[in-house]
Amino acid sequence: MRTPSHVLKSLEEQACKQDYKFDRLYRNLYNPELYLEAYRRIATSQGSMTAGTDRMTLDDMSMARINRIIAKLKDHSYQPNPARREYIAKKNSDKKRPLGIPSTDDKLIQEVVRMILEAIYEPTFSNNSHGFRPKRSCHTALQEVKVAFCGAKWIIEGDIKACFDRFDHHVLIDILRKRIKDEHFIGLMWKMLKAGYMEQWEYHNTFSGTPQGSGASPILANVYLNELDRYMKEYKSAFDVDNGKTRLPSKEYNRVHYQYRKRAVKCKKLKFKMPNEERKIFVSEMKYFRKIRMKIPYYPPIDPNYRRIQYNRYADDFVIGIIGSKADAQKVKDDIKEFLKETLKLELSEEKTKITHSSDLVRYLGYDFTVSRSQDAKRNEKGDLQRCWYGNVMLYLPHEKWFGKLLEYGALKISKDTFGKERWSGVHRGKLMNKDEIEIIKRYNYEIRGIYNYYQLAENVSVLNDFYFIMKGSLYRTFAAKYKSTFNKMKAKYEKDEVFGVEYLTKSGQKRYEFYHDGFEKKAEVLLNDIDTLPQYRKYDVPNSLAKRLKAGICEVCGARTPEIHMHHVKRLKDLTGRNEYELLMISKHRKSLALCPDCYEKARNKSFK
Repeated sequence: MRTPSHVLKSLEEQACKQDYKFDRLYRNLYNPELYLEAYRRIATSQGSMTAGTDRMTLDDMSMARINRIIAKLKDHSYQPNPARREYIAKKNSDKKRPLGIPSTDDKLIQEVVRMILEAIYEPTFSNNSHGFRPKRSCHTALQEVKVAFCGAKWIIEGDIKACFDRFDHHVLIDILRKRIKDEHFIGLMWKMLKAGYMEQWEYHNTFSGTPQGSGASPILANVYLNELDRYMKEYKSAFDVDNGKTRLPSKEYNRVHYQYRKRAVKCKKLKFKMPNEERKIFVSEMKYFRKIRMKIPYYPPIDPNYRRIQYNRYADDFVIGIIGSKADAQKVKDDIKEFLKETLKLELSEEKTKITHSSDLVRYLGYDFTVSRSQDAKRNEKGDLQRCWYGNVMLYLPHEKWFGKLLEYGALKISKDTFGKERWSGVHRGKLMNKDEIEIIKRYNYEIRGIYNYYQLAENVSVLNDFYFIMKGSLYRTFAAKYKSTFNKMKAKYEKDEVFGVEYLTKSGQKRYEFYHDGFEKKAEVLLNDIDTLPQYRKYDVPNSLAKRLKAGICEVCGARTPEIHMHHVKRLKDLTGRNEYELLMISKHRKSLALCPDCYEKARNKSFK
């Protein structure tokens, strides 16, 4: 039986052939190794132990269970269960977002389908797409905007109305059929799309959209919206105008620059021959023309011989930068609206899709960005003054983002003095008071590092020092409330070299866990942990310890050899109390799973319900 790395590598190699169509894809679903790889990936997710409508979870995973799934796929009797619908609150909104919770067996099949589709489509996706893709993130999208949108005059902020809920199933299947000829696989996709959902134990059909919560939903969304990416690539080739030449400076800039250079060259040549008074006049005139030149844009604001468009997308959010007139931007918006409506059956939101001048702030992926009009200058390598920031894209951390986090965490108290001026101070957090000391500091460090790690590309990331000051005060007061003490006493007790920390004992000796104190430095770029792509298919060769334990045939409790191993899973390690030998073993191994023989599995299952 071929390993997942061989299967997916083979699919990727064929996918790179532009005209290749996959006609024997369904048979890959008969490979148990793919399900073991899917099992490994699902087991690490937070919702792995969340039950679907069939009330089953990842607990009791076995090779027999995988073989039953494969048998249903072979005789085409497999029918996905309807997803259990829940609603989760949207941030900063009273609205709620629907979330579908599939059954565990369906999750396994969806993950296998996702891996297959990713191997087929990932090599062909646009470089301008960054959502739900390996080695790509919000940061890679923002870094591309920072480079590609330099000099843009107008920005289109794209918003597709209820995008994921409105994907047309027929359009999606037609897109898949462009590369996939296997009708058995296409039939499985129809089943997944039409599975429906259960809400308040009432069944509902799904007539459009990809099910949110489904493992295959992100890749299907990218397959669907890749049509927009392809359209924008073709649109760019038709839109861009440069008459085959590089962009020329404006006539006004050239005129003033000529006057400046003429005087600068003459002053340099005749430095020791020119009378002082005459030289002073030349220097004064040179400085005058240089000052005027620094206020004139290098390129003409509107150049009919030069036009550019840049496009960037993350999931269903996209931005478009345009060097051209506002009429050009309006036409681009109208053309995209028409394409989405006629080809993809999607609707562009008129209220949220805006055309913004690039000197104003544009909100994208939680950042604000603008194209700088700064006149500040510095000397280049030749010693000439140069406007190094004019036309560059600047990323900023919005004030409401870090302020909102303080309110969300309940760490901020706002009071007013006698003059009505606001006073901000950290306040103790009651929900953390009962946790141990290290857990409290870990929670604060996690929250501080979280917002810093996301906004470290921002020019003004140093404003997080204000966020840090409030969080630090909140931490001190949380400790003070925990021990019914005061701020100053906690400071005297736990601070060492002006760093708050807690001493604890380990096998290797005394150690100290400290509150975050590494500052908030802006970074030019953020590298992903897995950015290395050599060798090409290393991503598929991750060791699968779960599969190894499942196939080993040895019970991890009694040591008996058995052909039938059952995997016993728990939701969280921290919920275990050590009330029986199974929980004690999990705690000692620091694992949420045990490979058990049928007898030990029944005992562990019965004891877990007591």
